[in-house]
Amino acid sequence: MVTVALLVRLEAKPGKETEVESFLRGGLAVVEEEPATTAWFAIRLGPSTFGIFDAFPDESGRQAHLAGRVAAALKAKASELFAQPPVIEKVDVLAAKLPA
Repeated sequence: MVTVALLVRLEAKPGKETEVESFLRGGLAVVEEEPATTAWFAIRLGPSTFGIFDAFPDESGRQAHLAGRVAAALKAKASELFAQPPVIEKVDVLAAKLPA
């Protein structure tokens, strides 16, 4: 069961859209190593707008993810890839359907 999540909105710099897409695709291998990251999605919302949605069983799982490798890589690449700093929102999960 998941109770908390993160919703991250990312706006690519002009001409950096392909690099942002590749960066996000590469994040999957990293989060697969995080036992408390129950669900993780890299999404494209528009031509230059991307996002990440990830869910966790509890606050400690969410904090472990925020202190992990994907968050560090996101911060390191922010000025190179993004038109503005990533918008990271902590959200509560009210209901979810996940594979058993």
